Amino acid sequence: MRSRLAFAVLGLGIAAAGAALAAEPPGPGDVPPKWLGLNRDGETVEISQQAGKVQIVTFWASWCGPCKKELPLLEGIQRVAKDRVRVVAVNIEDKNQFRRVAKALESLTLTITSDPGKSAYESYGVNGIPHMVIVGRDGKIVAVNRGYSEDGVEEILAQVNRELAKN
Repeated sequence: MRSRLAFAVLGLGIAAAGAALAAEPPGPGDVPPKWLGLNRDGETVEISQQAGKVQIVTFWASWCGPCKKELPLLEGIQRVAKDRVRVVAVNIEDKNQFRRVAKALESLTLTITSDPGKSAYESYGVNGIPHMVIVGRDGKIVAVNRGYSEDGVEEILAQVNRELAKN
């Protein structure tokens, strides 16, 4: 009886370890999850829609000070790089707050999405904001930046520039 119980407990431990490994957030070299939320018009936004471009995916909220400072910077990157960069800002707040925020940010050209059900948030392994993922032209993650401040912005710009410099 004890051996069966020990085997069952061991089996559960192995299954839990496997589940933990499967839940590992995507990192450099991985193909990112495709779902990025719904845009202002309620249309699905996916990473594959802008294949061949450097893509910056940032998770943010209106109450996050560093996130709000980041959006104009990302807007500037997208405007300067023109059709070589696509920025998607995934808002993690509820639908009503997203509508208010999206309306206030109508002048921005970057893509702002809502993440109902937090499926993008979870699939990208976000556990705090700001959280940024840079995807190279080859469709693989180049860098993941978590919980950065203004001090980290220079390195993020360098990451984007390195990707843009690649042929």
